Amino acid sequence: MLDTLTGGAADMKARVDEASAFLKTLSNPDRLMVACALVEGERSVRELEELLGIRQPGLSQQIAGLRAAGLIAGRKEGKQVFYRLADPRVETFISTMHALFCAPDTGTGKR
Repeated sequence: MLDTLTGGAADMKARVDEASAFLKTLSNPDRLMVACALVEGERSVRELEELLGIRQPGLSQQIAGLRAAGLIAGRKEGKQVFYRLADPRVETFISTMHALFCAPDTGTGKR
């Protein structure tokens, strides 16, 4: 029985570490905005820049962080690069965050 508990704790620790890394990646406001914009579908860097109001150098840095974490993927078409969500957990996470923080006030007085 001790082996089962020890194995369970090790598995839980691995999952907590994975979740923590996921949350750290999306904890940056600019990266979170990029992920939110990509929930609606693929967008070019230029579209993201205009939509989010993030200048290209800063946007490139945030995109690189999301790509390194495997949360988004890009494809090149001519001179343009288009990005999309690559991890289905991101869409679930963003939808949950939207419901918690962006939905109209439900009468609780909090948002």
